[in-house]
Amino acid sequence: MEAKKVSDSKTVQHRIVMPPDINGFGRLFGGRLLSWIDEVAGATARRHCGRDATTVAIDNTYFKSGVYLNDIVVLIGKVTHVGTTSMEVRIDTYREDSEGKRYPINRAYFVMVCMGKDDKPMKVPGLILENDGERMEWETAVKRRELRLLRRQEGF
Repeated sequence: MEAKKVSDSKTVQHRIVMPPDINGFGRLFGGRLLSWIDEVAGATARRHCGRDATTVAIDNTYFKSGVYLNDIVVLIGKVTHVGTTSMEVRIDTYREDSEGKRYPINRAYFVMVCMGKDDKPMKVPGLILENDGERMEWETAVKRRELRLLRRQEGF
């Protein structure tokens, strides 16, 4: 199984916020955004491992600003860390104005597991880190993984 670069699985998706996406406060419904983020995480993971992948955990989802009707939402996913059968996918979400300027809305980290034909986890290709930013992201992913394992031992 050949290792892949971070850029090999980068996934970008654009959405226009429509009336069914709005909550009672006139903003994008958080659950709708999480659904979109999960789709991008799945597509990014699939592009990396070449198979279907399923969400195991979601970390660090923080809503930084509101999104409104007719706004364009841009979601960008990339693999930040791989284990034996799992990978961490970072999804950055932005609101894009009419001039193309982007404003951060959300950053989320998803843990995805690559699924084999027998519906069991299978080995994930390695990740080639090409620059200091990717190496730093890998190191922080290791720390997030350690915290997830600690929480799991504590019963969360």
